[in-house]
Amino acid sequence: MDLYEYQARDLFEKYGVPVLAGIVADTPEEVKAAAEKLGGVVVVKAQVKTGGRGKAGGVKVAKNPDEAYEAAKAILGLDIKGHIVKRVMVAAGARIAREFYFSVLLDRSNRSYLSLASVEGGMEIEQLAVEKPEALARVEVNPLEGITLDKALEIAQAGGFEPGLAEKVADVFVKLFEVYKGEDATLVEVNPLVQTEEGDIIALDGKVTLDDNASEVRHPEHEELADKATENPLEAKAKESGLNYVKLDGQVGIIGNGAGLVMSTLDVVAYAGENHGGVKPANFLDIGGGANAQVMASGLDVILNDEQVKSVFVNVFGGITSCVAVAEGIVKALEILGDAATKPLVVRLDGNQVDEGRAILAAANHPLVTLAATMDEGADKAAELANA
Repeated sequence: MDLYEYQARDLFEKYGVPVLAGIVADTPEEVKAAAEKLGGVVVVKAQVKTGGRGKAGGVKVAKNPDEAYEAAKAILGLDIKGHIVKRVMVAAGARIAREFYFSVLLDRSNRSYLSLASVEGGMEIEQLAVEKPEALARVEVNPLEGITLDKALEIAQAGGFEPGLAEKVADVFVKLFEVYKGEDATLVEVNPLVQTEEGDIIALDGKVTLDDNASEVRHPEHEELADKATENPLEAKAKESGLNYVKLDGQVGIIGNGAGLVMSTLDVVAYAGENHGGVKPANFLDIGGGANAQVMASGLDVILNDEQVKSVFVNVFGGITSCVAVAEGIVKALEILGDAATKPLVVRLDGNQVDEGRAILAAANHPLVTLAATMDEGADKAAELANA
């Protein structure tokens, strides 16, 4: 789950990371009141989960409450890369002397953490990595040790921070890692981390991504950070049913058991779709090992409610769960859904008790169901039906 900037700011403050005062507002009137409360120069910042806000006009400096009011009128309702601004944060102004960059993230390929740091911040990190790769330090962080003060100094020095300054930012690096570890994040980024004219180090902007796998058990309070208003309704429905679902922009609904099989199915469907009008997968949906009738019904219910879906490909390998249970689940699911099931299903079964499972589906002879012997055959048929 990606957080809004104001939510990241609040987490930073909780862990002692130096931040500026900030007030969230939803109307120009609230923005004006916030500017009056903060006093002095303020910055009105669009709260959207995407980068490039400044270039899009989503960040404006206001010298007084009236200017803040006008800034809010210009920013609220603004479309920034498809994200409509409905909320802003009014932040206290700062006299910036220098801008830096720091982040710590999960490095899945190396099964470790990775810290990125640079004495040159403020610009998009992708741009810095391309234009001046030597200015961006990449330092591996041992998950068992984390970022200690010594490690933070190593990161700062690698990032080009001179003596004196390195000691100042190192203390902030340690606190930012405490946010990362304490909140079970997969990313904590500050761009820019600034030094003010007074010499203070402040996290001026923050981006935090939390690991959803930790939220339910370790951090139930993270549920309060979710933005229900902008959540995809299909993904929300799937989440309520305990399904691992991600909405994609395609026409072939996908149901599989196991993340690896589902990912492979996405690739095969995309490849087959090239021969059938360019149709693509409509979703990622992993029903896991327990493909019983209710789980299958919940999965089909989510996919069939996607208006973009024209056909569904059910691709299941029977392992712990036999193909008999899966087939019975599909038949029962179609009974449960009744008239709500209106789109063709292509079903490919393999593995434990596959012959018996196929026999159950054949005997049911449901008009929407087509059996496929292989994954390639199933993907091709599903793409053909979606295109038709």
